Amino acid sequence: MIIAKVTATVVSTEKHPHYRGHKILAVQPVDPEGRPKGRMLLAVDGVQAGIGDTVLVVDEGGSARAVIGEEGAVTIRTAVCAIVDRVDREVPA
Repeated sequence: MIIAKVTATVVSTEKHPHYRGHKILAVQPVDPEGRPKGRMLLAVDGVQAGIGDTVLVVDEGGSARAVIGEEGAVTIRTAVCAIVDRVDREVPA
């Protein structure tokens, strides 16, 4: 799983049938402190996330399809599976 920040909603006139009825989000992976890390991804929204939300993203087809309930949607690889309330880190002694 990847911690990411939702940066945008992607709107398209035409979609592959597997994507119809699903919101597509642009997400920026971040480190536990919220700093950008790596390249932006597009993910199908499985939890009604919005711009500015910190989320958990799965980037593996089987898990992504299970999150959105579309087991036969072989074109879907990445999905938002949770909205993060906070990230707790153990502070070294």
